[in-house]
Amino acid sequence: MRYGRVTNHPVLGTLDERESLRFLFDDQEFEAYEGETIAAALLANGVRTLRRHEETGTPRGIYCNIGHCFECRVTIDGITGQRACLTVLKDGMNIRSGKTLPAPLKKGVH
Repeated sequence: MRYGRVTNHPVLGTLDERESLRFLFDDQEFEAYEGETIAAALLANGVRTLRRHEETGTPRGIYCNIGHCFECRVTIDGITGQRACLTVLKDGMNIRSGKTLPAPLKKGVH
């Protein structure tokens, strides 16, 4: 594994090796460990933006990482609005980031 993955924790020590999984995020293949959440796997692979604000298009990522804020919503295997911080990754998942949506009732927002 690469990038920002913690493999030797200062308190927990060396973490046990786990089964390696593969998944897609916006058509790019990444690697993860069995038992990781989508959010943890994306962070470990250097992905910080999980969606775009529906109206303004500003980047959104992981904020609370405990399921309270809904900032990490993604589409998982075609099901929208899933929280990446609470969803355990499975081999072969196809995950898509959230995109800016049309806002026809707000003037000047596209």
